Amino acid sequence: MQLRSDSFYPYARLDISLAFTQYDPSTHVRMGGNRNPHLAWNDVPKDTKSFALLCWDIDVPSEASRVNREGMTVPIDLKRAEFFHWVLCDLPADLRSIPEGAHSDGITPRGKKVGATPQGGLQGLNDYTGWFANDDDMRGEYGGYDGPGPPWNDERVHGYRFGLYALDVPSLGLSGRFTGYDVRKAMQGHVLEHTLMVGVYAIYPGAKL
Repeated sequence: MQLRSDSFYPYARLDISLAFTQYDPSTHVRMGGNRNPHLAWNDVPKDTKSFALLCWDIDVPSEASRVNREGMTVPIDLKRAEFFHWVLCDLPADLRSIPEGAHSDGITPRGKKVGATPQGGLQGLNDYTGWFANDDDMRGEYGGYDGPGPPWNDERVHGYRFGLYALDVPSLGLSGRFTGYDVRKAMQGHVLEHTLMVGVYAIYPGAKL
């Protein structure tokens, strides 16, 4: 099974049109285009009954004491954690692509709803739900895709994994406010094949891989 995109090349920098936030020389950061990337796939296993799709960042700072603090940077060698940006399951077995901007086209303060997607299947919660929990202007339940928004002072370039999973069941039995971790757990024992694309992104001008 192969995954490709017209929106970015493997291991290349993601465009600001796909990002939640982008660099601003006067304010450090401003809002990005927040469009989901185009994705397409082929060579699907013949017994596929549904797909799951996850996008996650593996380079999120594990503690926040230096995040977005004036006069500080987040060290490149700080221990890192995961952050889910897109959580989909029960995508139809005959689906072969998701158009750019079909699931997200701009930032929606307080988030988009979980539930049905434009191509069928279900979208769960991404991790901006927790990130904005204490922000009076942005708190809410963030369903579907919301793009990269790494700390504006992070010395590390972040890697964003887009993982597609061909499954042997038509549904994972999830509903409502399910997360990326819920999808991972429900998929266990049902993955026929999976494929991965990686894009990179940073806001801090001096960030390195």
